[in-house]
Amino acid sequence: MSLDSVSQASNCACPKCGLRLNCVCQNIPTLDSDMPLSLLMHENEYLRETNTGKWLLEALPLCQEFKWSRVDENRSLVARISNSEYLSFLVYPSEESIPLDVALETAKQHGKSAHFIVLDGTWQEAKKMERKSPWLDDVPRVHLTPSQVSNYQLRRNQSEGHLCTLEVASEILAISGNLSDAEKLNHFLAHFSKVYQADKSGHVY
Repeated sequence: MSLDSVSQASNCACPKCGLRLNCVCQNIPTLDSDMPLSLLMHENEYLRETNTGKWLLEALPLCQEFKWSRVDENRSLVARISNSEYLSFLVYPSEESIPLDVALETAKQHGKSAHFIVLDGTWQEAKKMERKSPWLDDVPRVHLTPSQVSNYQLRRNQSEGHLCTLEVASEILAISGNLSDAEKLNHFLAHFSKVYQADKSGHVY
């Protein structure tokens, strides 16, 4: 890319991925999994360039996004939770939470698809969302036992042991047996992280 091209690109960010010099849209994987996943997003996530949930909406066919409100329940998500074909679980560690593989087996025994709800926000925001969403009280909690530490380094002050939203989805897919899809997500996240850092430094990756 010439210097003139770099200058022009730096003034025009991709409307989809938000990057100026290193668009990653063509690298977003297309997954084969038919697992239903819901992202309950904190309002701040819509403004964060480092949000990884947006990639899941592009990659995972049955992934849907729902905006969280401190005041009102999200009726669209409530309707999805009520879908008779699904058995819903909220990914959130607690004293009552069960391992994710147990949730998968429970759904299978009921002849339903496991539907996982992921709180998309910082850990502090996720705790607030869980605490202030009484309409989710009856949804069983599940927890992950990550196979590896988070490789996502684009956010500061991340607590040890916590995964970004895309990594959570990758773990869910891996535990459910969709290893190929999980690997595709991990590969994309590693690529995006490098490209994002280069883009913010004004370099073509």
